[in-house]
Amino acid sequence: MKKLFLFFALLSGFTGIAQPQDSKELQENAKAYMRQGDYDNAALLLIKALEQSPSDLSIAKDLALNYYFQKENAKALETIKPLLDRSDVDDQSFQIAGNIYKALDQPKEAEAMYKKAIKKFPKSGALYNEYGELLSSLQNTSAINQWEKGIEMDPGYSGNYYNAAKYYYFTTDKIWSIIYAEIFINIESLSARTTEVKSVLLDSYKKLFSGDLLKNLEGKNNFEQAFILSMNKANAVAENGINAESLTMIRTRFVLDWFEKYATKFPFRLFEYHQQLLREGIFPAYNQWIFGATENLMAYQNWTNAHATEYTDFSNFQKGRIFKVPTGQYYHK
Repeated sequence: MKKLFLFFALLSGFTGIAQPQDSKELQENAKAYMRQGDYDNAALLLIKALEQSPSDLSIAKDLALNYYFQKENAKALETIKPLLDRSDVDDQSFQIAGNIYKALDQPKEAEAMYKKAIKKFPKSGALYNEYGELLSSLQNTSAINQWEKGIEMDPGYSGNYYNAAKYYYFTTDKIWSIIYAEIFINIESLSARTTEVKSVLLDSYKKLFSGDLLKNLEGKNNFEQAFILSMNKANAVAENGINAESLTMIRTRFVLDWFEKYATKFPFRLFEYHQQLLREGIFPAYNQWIFGATENLMAYQNWTNAHATEYTDFSNFQKGRIFKVPTGQYYHK
């Protein structure tokens, strides 16, 4: 009797294992394969899932993405293209399509697709960013217009700040390489790109103070003029060189002047954050975090050891907040 019971128990367990999976289970298992880099098995499961649920947008997107990872770009395009005309298409579908067109070296098709995508999703920062990157790869200087529009329409998306800061760094306009670089650092504070952009920010300050600041007023809008006038108040500090210590003093004076004269007319999250850090007594630690390690890593480590409490307070403060720029605080017009 015991043997018979064991037989039925084993049979029941085997039957449970052999139960067919629904499309969502297949999709989740396929994603696990994708994370492992096993794209062949992922494709098998996603094809089966799509056969069960042919109208499921997310499964079709995953299959197109999986083909893209496999470098099966013709199949990827064949999979993603029909999705772009669907009423339930999302901006991610267009992002996947853009990557596929780029991989196939079809820039004209990619550009037409991005224009269509942005018309449908005018507030997608990711689409503006990727369209700008496509134009930049084609040596088209209008790329900056896309990154600027992305900043205006979707100020929480970091990629447009990254590209715009680097663009302005190679121009004479250091105001926006400074502002956009620092916003990027605060939105994306722990990514691999953060160290690169910290260098852009430090060098932009050095270039800003390398000449007569007031000569930069001509042709600037009201926000830019206010920025220059407030920065110029600390011009004497810069005469001894630009480093983490001098920038702490320069930026402290800037914040005090800005909130005395311009903050009501030009509310700006970045400068409000500076003021908050000053009130908390951790603005020097914040400036060391940005500029100290970039300028001299050993000196930065010595500073953190000598100011352990302040550094810990800043680190704890930084971990407990999310930096977000509100819509409407766009002044590059």
